Amino acid sequence: MVIKWFPARPRAAAAYLAARLKRAGQVTVELLLVLPVFMLLLFFIMEMGNLGFHTILAHHCAYEMARVGSLVAGPNASNISSGSDRNRADEKMGKVLEKMFPNTPGVKVESSIKQTLKDPQSGQMGEDLLVTLTYPATLVFPGSSYVLSDPPKQARKKKIIVKVRMPIETPYSK
Repeated sequence: MVIKWFPARPRAAAAYLAARLKRAGQVTVELLLVLPVFMLLLFFIMEMGNLGFHTILAHHCAYEMARVGSLVAGPNASNISSGSDRNRADEKMGKVLEKMFPNTPGVKVESSIKQTLKDPQSGQMGEDLLVTLTYPATLVFPGSSYVLSDPPKQARKKKIIVKVRMPIETPYSK
């Protein structure tokens, strides 16, 4: 069995090659029209995954700092209003922040004490430690990072702000 790639006659072969060259040009033009849109869509999806990773990282770090801060501020909860335990909690959270993000400038943590409901059993007011973590996530992929980044666009940064509220446990005493 013989497979013929070209027709046997010269004119038919020339017509076949001309038709094939026209199709090759059509494919090239279609590729040039579709490829930028496809790549932008692909980069956007990958950038959303990158932002998801940074968001999960920021939430976990804020939770751990709130946990550490509430434990440090906890045992002497009656003196929190004086500021001594809150300063200790801020110092400890600052050290934890330096360990979590040693080479990332711009990560900030702030804390405040919020009053909650009165405990009917002990008669003491409950308090929560509110931790706010500001994390500048670096965007990686071209095109999508220009759309998603905060001003200035050239910095390619997206600010993620996480707030975590952790109860400060006080010992039961009258």
